[in-house]
Amino acid sequence: MYSSPEITSTLIDVCHKAGEKIMEIYHSSEWNVEEKDDHSPLTKADKEAHLIIMKGLSELPVQFPIISEEGKNIPFEERKDWNTFWLVDPLDGTKEFIKRNGQFTVNIALIENNVPVLGFIFAPATGEMFYGIKGMGAFKISAEGVKTEIKVSNRTSKLVAVGSSSHASEEDAALLAKYDIAETIKSGSSLKFCKVAEGLADIYLRTGPTMEWDTAAGQCIAECAGAIMTKLDESPFIYNKENLLNGGFICLKNNPFVN
Repeated sequence: MYSSPEITSTLIDVCHKAGEKIMEIYHSSEWNVEEKDDHSPLTKADKEAHLIIMKGLSELPVQFPIISEEGKNIPFEERKDWNTFWLVDPLDGTKEFIKRNGQFTVNIALIENNVPVLGFIFAPATGEMFYGIKGMGAFKISAEGVKTEIKVSNRTSKLVAVGSSSHASEEDAALLAKYDIAETIKSGSSLKFCKVAEGLADIYLRTGPTMEWDTAAGQCIAECAGAIMTKLDESPFIYNKENLLNGGFICLKNNPFVN
């Protein structure tokens, strides 16, 4: 189902519509910034993008449950037996949106048997679309509409790390020290996964907290491009946990110790 060209086309369209609304609000003065219970920011753009994505997913020919950052909290007892579901972050990088640096995205992923099998990331400020389909590869569509397949880099030394624009950590730096890192670049939101997927970076390590909707689409795209993503102890990074809060993880272009 998830490899259907019609599904891919529809999801690209949904991402673009959500992105257009986000940019409309981005260029206006009507942000309506609020603070959620976890003290993270919430804007009108988050809410409007959520509604557009929910409508788009509800019109697909096959229906699955949806977990969205801006949707209702779904108890684990209700979702624990879900085999397949959508995992959505309507506006990933709200802090970057508020900073007006353009590094925010629309994230949509399909989870099957606790792992992402479909992932879409759209960057409204640049018009770039990234997506991955398990078993088919990872792709980038430029703002001009040019589609190319993307793959991780073939560097075996002098690696490039990508880190957060808003959540840099000394602990991250300490763990990266064991790798042959020649350069560290900064990026916001799930675009860090896309940097690994298209070979601009080789490693994305995160010790700080994220939520499942922050990582699912990016993990799928990076893995479809040839990367490996695990917890820091190298165990599998899975979804639909009782607590949707993620622990630390590392996303590598492949095993950097193998030439």
